[in-house]
Amino acid sequence: MTIDDKLDDFVTKKVANLERYLSDIQEARVDLRHSKTARDANDRFAAQITIRGKGFVLRAEERKDNIRSAFDSSIEKIQRRIENYKGKRSQVRAGRASIASDDVEAMEAENDKGGVGEIVRRKKFELAPMDEYEALEQMRLLGHEDFFVFFNVATNSVSVLYQRRDQSYGLIDTEML
Repeated sequence: MTIDDKLDDFVTKKVANLERYLSDIQEARVDLRHSKTARDANDRFAAQITIRGKGFVLRAEERKDNIRSAFDSSIEKIQRRIENYKGKRSQVRAGRASIASDDVEAMEAENDKGGVGEIVRRKKFELAPMDEYEALEQMRLLGHEDFFVFFNVATNSVSVLYQRRDQSYGLIDTEML
């Protein structure tokens, strides 16, 4: 999608204001997309904001009928996630470490090839050691609704936390053969 200077300035100013809410942001990424083939006209424009810092990754995505309203909604959502993160981080939890205990870096690489049965997107990330409760909080902060992969310190293995149809959560622990 082509972005004019006016929209670029608008987005830059709004994202720069996020430092008022959370001072230790190391990187902020904004992805704006337009989909001509969206089934619903209200889903044609998408705005995704990802912010990274020491020990956290927060993400918000919204879809609307125009790019400015999609971006405004995603800014509001990321501000709520920041407030939630700050509240969780500041709470004293008996017997549990802080969510912001280790660096979490993410690298995304997309494959240009598309087709049936082909991998069209790859993501690589470092797994931060955490317990199940921290993983659940991180899953919510990232806005992941289906699953979250993490290194489980209790089992010393990679685990997958997922949301069940009844809105409860399940945990898959892995074992090497």
